[in-house]
Amino acid sequence: MHIHRRARRMMTRVTALVAVAVVTSSCAEIAAADPDALWKIVGGQCVPEAQASGRPGQCTSVDLAGHYAILKDIFGRTQHLLIPTERVTGIESPSILDADAPDYWADGWSSRKVVEATLKAPLAANQFGLEINSEFRRSQQQLHIHMDCMRTDVIDALAAYRHDQPGQWRWETLGGVRYRIMRVTSLTQDNDPFRIVARDHRDPQAMATQTILVTGAGPSVDQDGWLVLNSGLDVDNGTGTAEGLLDHACKLADTQ
Repeated sequence: MHIHRRARRMMTRVTALVAVAVVTSSCAEIAAADPDALWKIVGGQCVPEAQASGRPGQCTSVDLAGHYAILKDIFGRTQHLLIPTERVTGIESPSILDADAPDYWADGWSSRKVVEATLKAPLAANQFGLEINSEFRRSQQQLHIHMDCMRTDVIDALAAYRHDQPGQWRWETLGGVRYRIMRVTSLTQDNDPFRIVARDHRDPQAMATQTILVTGAGPSVDQDGWLVLNSGLDVDNGTGTAEGLLDHACKLADTQ
C-alpha cells in the first residue's frame, strides 16, 4: 500500500512538472508568435515608466525627446534594438520619411555605447552595424533597428569601399547575396538611409521589400564616414534581411 501511495504521489509530481513545462513552452511560443510583443514592452511598459519616474523600466534606456527606446534583445551576446516610442510598423511606414521624422539611424549610431558596455570593450566604427529587416523577413510589427557587432569577414570585404565617392551606389555580392553599397558622410537629412533607399522605392509596398544595413566605412566615421548597404526581394539574388551580416556572437571581441 505504501508503495502504491508513493507511486501515486510520484506520478502526481511528474504530471504537475509536465503541465508546467507545457504551460511554459506555450507561453514562450505565444510570446514568440505575438507580432506586437516589442510594442507592448516599449509602449506599454518602458514609456509609461519613463514618463512617470524617469526610469527606463524593462528597456536599457528611453529617450522621450528623441522618440526612441533601446532594448536588450533576448537573442545574442550583445544585440540591442532601437525601437520608436510611437507606433511605427516598419520600413514601409510613410512617417519615417517625414521632414520632421526622428533620426533613427543617427540615434542608433550614437547609442552604440550600450553594445560596447555589454561587450565591455570599445568597437571601431567598422566593427559595429545597424540593420533593419523587410516587412517579409521580420516577426514584429513595430519598427526596430538591430544594433550589434559586424562579422569579421564582412568587415574585410567592405574595406574596399572606404574611400568611395560619397553618394554613388556600387554592387557587391556578399555570401552569394547581391547588395548595393553607398558611402555617406552623415546619417541625417538627405543622407538618412531610409530616404536614400526610398528615392528608388517611392511606393510603401516597394519599401516593404527592402533591407538596410549601416556600418562604418572605416575605423573612424569622422575620417571615413559610413556605408549604407541595401538589398531587397525585388533584386536578383537579393534578400529581405541583411541581419546575417551582423555577428550576434560578436566573435571579433575574442580576437581583441
